[in-house]
Amino acid sequence: MKDRADIGVVGLAVMGENLILNMESHGFTVACFNRTTAKVDAFLTGRGKGKNLIGCHRLPELVAALARPRKVMMMVRAGRPVDDLIGELTPLLEPGDLLIDGGNSHYPDTIRRCQTAAAGNLLYVGAGVSGGEEGALKGPSIMPGGHPEAWPHIQPIFQAIAAKVDDGTPCCEWLGPDGAGHFVKMVHNGIEYGDMQLTAEAYHLMAQGWGMTPAEMAEVFRRWNGGELDSYLIEITADILAKTDDETGRPMVDVILDAAGQKGTGKWTSQAGLDLGVGIPQIAEAVFARCLSAIKEERVAAAGKLPGPKGGHSGDRSAFLADLERAVYAAKICSYAQGYQLLRAASTEHGWNLNFGDIALLWRGGCIIRARFLGDIKRAFDAEPTLANLLLAPFFRDKVAAAQEAWRRTVVAAVEGGIPIPAISTALNYYDAYRCERLPANLLQAQRDYFGAHTYERIDKPRGEFFHTNWTGQGGATASTTYVV
Repeated sequence: MKDRADIGVVGLAVMGENLILNMESHGFTVACFNRTTAKVDAFLTGRGKGKNLIGCHRLPELVAALARPRKVMMMVRAGRPVDDLIGELTPLLEPGDLLIDGGNSHYPDTIRRCQTAAAGNLLYVGAGVSGGEEGALKGPSIMPGGHPEAWPHIQPIFQAIAAKVDDGTPCCEWLGPDGAGHFVKMVHNGIEYGDMQLTAEAYHLMAQGWGMTPAEMAEVFRRWNGGELDSYLIEITADILAKTDDETGRPMVDVILDAAGQKGTGKWTSQAGLDLGVGIPQIAEAVFARCLSAIKEERVAAAGKLPGPKGGHSGDRSAFLADLERAVYAAKICSYAQGYQLLRAASTEHGWNLNFGDIALLWRGGCIIRARFLGDIKRAFDAEPTLANLLLAPFFRDKVAAAQEAWRRTVVAAVEGGIPIPAISTALNYYDAYRCERLPANLLQAQRDYFGAHTYERIDKPRGEFFHTNWTGQGGATASTTYVV
């Protein structure tokens, strides 16, 4: 074992433990610390036994065990716990040492922490890590950003432990300054919310609409995973639906309460869309769907009082499933299109100069949203780096066009059956709105000007010139200041 560790990790929960074992398996010596020190001992006598790990019971001990420049990776809960830990570590570190936040921190916090660290001559990195327990152990997608001078020090470790695509390229690359890494990870999670909701809606349509058993649905998802929908989430959905509960003998999915949890990244993504003025309704609907699921007792009470269709369908089930597959695929494209529009807006707002093709490459392996068509996304941005929307790329434009009729039939079937599919239907609304040359916002502007003198632009005048009409003859010529939040 080396006299000094290559990196220190604080936090021995699921992700921390598995990242440590991943690093050690690639030849790095890791110093480990957890606030509950019994976990350190349990780890070193359990999964970490006999490995090149240095267990520490105090933070000064951890820092002293590290080679210079010291690299400390924090794997603790986002929010105040990160700030508290930084406050404890900073006095122990020296100029040029690195603080790395590997949790799901909100990107404005990372921007602030970068500024604070720089004032103390420390290098700060916000590194999004995706892949869950298995990814952390066997190869995650890692999305680092922060002080660029930190990258050469962590690049050998991060790219060694990251997932690799078929040509050996690691799913880890430097993304940009301050909060760029955590913003990209946040958008990844927002797309993940959308993907999961799409999958759940497909399951709901099969179960409620056609009365299919979990075993039958598992076979459908396995078949889908062999085609264009090939992705991690489709793959694990097939496994989930095939699982039997040991206690009851029933399908596992049938004994799980239909109340979803969330830890904030989907909400943050939706808020970022509002802050940056980017329409990402599909991601927001996925968040709202979880909120609605959480009010289980209210829904049970409402189910007995509010009338509606019962959800049953008849006809050609094979034809319906073929339509549903195309609908999910088209909606999935829209989810990524919205995520990339948000990335573009943030890159412009913060001067990050994000490389959108490289981001697609990072997501091709290790992460939760890894999917076959991420390679097509990279090719689309390589061909046109300033592409305004993925839907405009020839590959995706043609795919959505081919799926469009099936997509619309799927939405109609859900509406007629009274089965909620907010993500699939919102994706279609997004597509239709984006391709609509003239939306009804002209009437909205007239209403705003009528009651609040908020002004409007005219189709026969240059953009940027604003006008006001005295609609009632009593309002006068005074108009409100024109601005968009």
